Amino acid sequence: MKSLGLWKILAVNAAVIGLCFPQPLAAAGSSDPVAGVSDIGLRDGGVLVGQLVDQQGLPKAGAAVVLLGGAEKLAETRTDSRGLFAFQGLRGGVYQLTAADGVRAYRVWAPGTAPPSAQPAVLLVAGEDLIRGLPGRGLLRNGGSWLRFNLASPLFIVGVTTVAVAVPVIIHNVGKGGPKSPP
Repeated sequence: MKSLGLWKILAVNAAVIGLCFPQPLAAAGSSDPVAGVSDIGLRDGGVLVGQLVDQQGLPKAGAAVVLLGGAEKLAETRTDSRGLFAFQGLRGGVYQLTAADGVRAYRVWAPGTAPPSAQPAVLLVAGEDLIRGLPGRGLLRNGGSWLRFNLASPLFIVGVTTVAVAVPVIIHNVGKGGPKSPP
């Protein structure tokens, strides 16, 4: 009988979590720039074009730009005097561009298939837009960014709240001998 009560509590908590789970977070094709993946439309012939600039908007000439497919290096090029670069013969998919001490991920769409929010070209801003691996350990690593990220996540808040409510209820109910009939 005690295990039935525990299962009821777990079922209610699972239902509450399911109701609180926002649909945009569940959508597989989110184009949220915060997620680190941007949508880019390829030009005819599978051409991906872009420009590498510094934080002041000045082009970075002669900088190496590497195209990665997963962990595999697919191609490498250098920017011209205006910071422009291009890769040809690509198909739709997810690629990473490595340039100017960082990596950025892009969801690349075949010509004519890109969503309206997709950009026609890549704009890499050196030292700003790029994802970097930062050293650090513990809850407040990277200046507390891990903590700030999770405190902003509705799923994290729901999980912490569920545990904070469920644990005392379970502890309280374990000590009882079950339901008693009236005398």
